Amino acid sequence: MTTEPPVLLALDLAGTLAFAVNGALTALRVARLDIVGVVTLGMITALGGGIIRDVLLGTLPPATFSDWRYLAVAAGGGLVAFLFGRRLDRLTSLITVMDAAGLSLFAVTGAVKALDLGLGPAQAVILGAITGVGGGTLRDVLVRRIPSVLSSGLYAIPALVGATAAVVVAELGIYNAATAVGAAALCFGIRMLGVRLDLDAPMPPAAPNPGSDDD
Repeated sequence: MTTEPPVLLALDLAGTLAFAVNGALTALRVARLDIVGVVTLGMITALGGGIIRDVLLGTLPPATFSDWRYLAVAAGGGLVAFLFGRRLDRLTSLITVMDAAGLSLFAVTGAVKALDLGLGPAQAVILGAITGVGGGTLRDVLVRRIPSVLSSGLYAIPALVGATAAVVVAELGIYNAATAVGAAALCFGIRMLGVRLDLDAPMPPAAPNPGSDDD
């Protein structure tokens, strides 16, 4: 079983739950899958980012397979969404909120775990962002959508900001539950602000028309 610090473990499990519910609700709303498909997509969404993080860090086997709590939380989140998702009002808003929560928590835990294993600050920020967007990217690919990280300018950017904030407080020696939640809240706030105001990163000034081919 994992021996990571309690704060990091709690945030990791919270991110796992948030992404599991998000992935399962996406399966219900977009792909209309059965119980196996819903729970499976929820688990892939929840565990994908953590597995990518651990593989890149050389932590083998990944925490997902060495600690039963990750699998239990992911499966439980997917099952809860399957049982109650159809009764929820404003499903689109809930999916967005859960996705932002998972993004934020994983960006922080990914960055801090990288620091704990001896990576530099810049590498930790990058790995934190990869951890945050990994599960959502796998989810979107499986339901045949353009991944949010490629189509939304304020998806990767909040993850980078949250990971940077986590690295800064860790390097200053003041990383604890409060500062970790603060870094995640910063990422979450930016992501939700972008959704609320429909903000994106700058687009190319003269991009070719989609589907055009000059060859």
